[in-house]
Amino acid sequence: MDDSKVVGGKVKKPGKRGRKPAKIDLKAKLERSRQSARECRARKKLRYQYLEELVSSRERAICGLREELEMYKQWCMAMDQGKIPSEIKALLTGEEQSKSQQNSSRHTKVVKTEANNNSW
Repeated sequence: MDDSKVVGGKVKKPGKRGRKPAKIDLKAKLERSRQSARECRARKKLRYQYLEELVSSRERAICGLREELEMYKQWCMAMDQGKIPSEIKALLTGEEQSKSQQNSSRHTKVVKTEANNNSW
């Protein structure tokens, strides 16, 4: 006996619902799969290149910070011995000069403001 049913004038056979997959050309499917794999490998390669560049830049930064730390340690050892390193002297004199320049410019502004206030 036939298990088909008539619904709305159409004959329906029992089984899976929905569309049946169209016959896909096997060669085209394989080519799409290969292309997808190539793209995936290319993305993976780019991701690894980015990460390697990131690691190398961080390693360079770490080396720079280690050198700076070593310099500060040397400065501290010199100051413990009562010596002031020339770099610190230069920093201090540079700060003093910039402070004196700032103070002189502030003084000039104050004098100009007072002169303006007195002219009223």
